[in-house]
Amino acid sequence: MQLFEEEGFIRKKCPKCGSYFWTLNPDQKYCGDQPCVDYTFLDKPPTLRKFTLSEVREGFLRFMERHGHTRIKRYPVVARWREDVYLVGASIYDFQPWCTEGIIEPPANPLTISQPCIRLTDLESVGRSGRHLTMFEMMAHHAFNYPWKKVYWIDRTVELAFEYFTKALGVPPDKISFKESMWSGGGNAGEAFEVLIEGLEVATLVFMHYKVKDSKLIEMPNKIVDTGYGLERICWLSHGAPTIYDVVFRDLITWLSKEASISKVDTKILTKISKYSGKFDIEKTTITKFHEYLANKLNMTLREFEDKIVPLENIYMLADHTRALVFMIGDGIVPSNTGAGYLARLLIRRCLRAITKLGLSISLADIVEKQIKIISKEYPEYLQISDDILDIITTEEERYYKTIKRGREIIARDAQKLRRKGVNKLPLDKLIELYDSHGLDPYFVKEEYSKYGIEVNVPDNFYVILAERHQKGKVKAEKRMEE
Repeated sequence: MQLFEEEGFIRKKCPKCGSYFWTLNPDQKYCGDQPCVDYTFLDKPPTLRKFTLSEVREGFLRFMERHGHTRIKRYPVVARWREDVYLVGASIYDFQPWCTEGIIEPPANPLTISQPCIRLTDLESVGRSGRHLTMFEMMAHHAFNYPWKKVYWIDRTVELAFEYFTKALGVPPDKISFKESMWSGGGNAGEAFEVLIEGLEVATLVFMHYKVKDSKLIEMPNKIVDTGYGLERICWLSHGAPTIYDVVFRDLITWLSKEASISKVDTKILTKISKYSGKFDIEKTTITKFHEYLANKLNMTLREFEDKIVPLENIYMLADHTRALVFMIGDGIVPSNTGAGYLARLLIRRCLRAITKLGLSISLADIVEKQIKIISKEYPEYLQISDDILDIITTEEERYYKTIKRGREIIARDAQKLRRKGVNKLPLDKLIELYDSHGLDPYFVKEEYSKYGIEVNVPDNFYVILAERHQKGKVKAEKRMEE
């Protein structure tokens, strides 16, 4: 890479994960990514100053405009122009397959955009890890290189990233690492650089020149520059706050904590939780083991941890999910038992469960209304349809509580049948059926069946299982591929 040669970058191999990476720091040993290193930006951000979300978004778009890119409006989070996915999981989804395959011209070339995205692959990590979000904005610049039109490719893409982080945000050059990787999403794939700053992945630069078909990579004649810069993560980096939620949802979290009578948790404890969580793969264990791990690190008993921290996890999750719901419903999704509506209803049910666990006297509609007022400062279109959004949320909430009442009767009848057959443990398929057919929350099901002596094991990734079963096709957002 031209920039690496000019600036004096060194290529190294991480002894922990085995990945190759580029750095200006001759003493750097590890790749700079989780879990190989700790977060070092917490409490001491490496940027020029603290930036708001709007400042990061506008600053990025203007930076790209100054470098020859045309700004275009964001797309809805509902991918109606596609047959393989319901929701937009990355900015490149806006242009697949029509522009990436050269069927039609992109709206501009090169272009820049800040695209709201929805990903449900990390549901159980949201609120717990300190960094995962269901809804996030992917800032991006894209260039579409066709056999008949060359724009730019790897060198220019890396130059733009380096200049943006060092000059626009003021990050010292030796704190930036470029980790070699491979990325696949929306039916395309390509080699990539993950841009890492003090343990946090802040951008991914993908050089897309493959089409993925039947799990095989097929070379395309087109070469697409597909970048993704995490708006919320960059904002978090600039604040050095304990979690990403404390930056993105600060006002809402303060209000929800007051409504739930949750005392403020020491920021030092939250900072430690984020650091430890970054080294722990929640998806490969149980939530209980994850909590035990954190409790041990914090010198707490599991009971102390659950009493003090778990309510805050639910607050964080509510803040995240309600923002996602505003975008999903505001962009045209109606909660239902199929398609994208199923995914919206899934989030609503998770929110209602959290409200119950927190003992909140406010409704889900009250929380969503607060979210709309906050979001409308950046996206005023949602304020114009706020009554419609709130009507849908209220209807879903009323339906949920009616479902709970009816569910007790359904479970009572079924439990008696199971007992007569000598069954004392509910199969997972039955648990899923009760959710899909009757809308019954798995933890409610567990509580009810236990009254009849029937054991119910709820997988920690239960909602992830549901989301994956109801995604269109086999396309998954941000799937890492083996090199």
